[in-house]
Amino acid sequence: MGPTLDFSVVFDAMPLLLWGCLGTLGLAVAGIALALVIGVLGVVTRGSAMAPVRIATIAFIEIIRNTPFLVQIFFLFFALPGLGLKLNPTVTAIIALGVNGGAYAIEIIRGGVQSIPRGQTEAGLALGLHPAQVFRLIILKPALRAIYPALTGQFIMLTLTSSICSSVAAYELTSVAQRIESDTFRSFEVYFTITGLYLAMSWLLMSGFALISRRNFSYPTR
Repeated sequence: MGPTLDFSVVFDAMPLLLWGCLGTLGLAVAGIALALVIGVLGVVTRGSAMAPVRIATIAFIEIIRNTPFLVQIFFLFFALPGLGLKLNPTVTAIIALGVNGGAYAIEIIRGGVQSIPRGQTEAGLALGLHPAQVFRLIILKPALRAIYPALTGQFIMLTLTSSICSSVAAYELTSVAQRIESDTFRSFEVYFTITGLYLAMSWLLMSGFALISRRNFSYPTR
């Protein structure tokens, strides 16, 4: 007689799983916000006239993009305490997600910035705009419009990557599922369910990003 499926344990634990979803979304939103800040600042420092600043930014990008996320989060959680800096799991997860996503965001945003014709920047300066205003109004917003699909795709990938944060006991969906599975031994039912929950969260984020795109980055129609 083959194994029988029993999804009742999943239904009983659904409130915990939904709280886990909120934990995942909380980590993702905070990580995405930090990644976006790092991405914008990194574009500025990546093009700095000061060689040490430019080299440091390039080194940061290469180190983060060429090392596993698991190693990065382990470094923050297990190695930094040796230097006297101890972070709790949630803070560790947010920083790790933000730093990882930020390294990719720098290159994505830089590609968009470089696609803006230099003449537009010169025109803004000729009109008397401050360089910061030129960057924000003339360069950054059109660049974000061009790279928005790639950037949001990277952020959704970052949300799914948050499952690795369970390795440092951060509160999110996978860590909740692991506890439920260890209590019930219903591996198939638990992980089948959270697969559907991750799909639902990805769809929710894609819908939210699409709404932001329509409101802020769409071209006006006549």
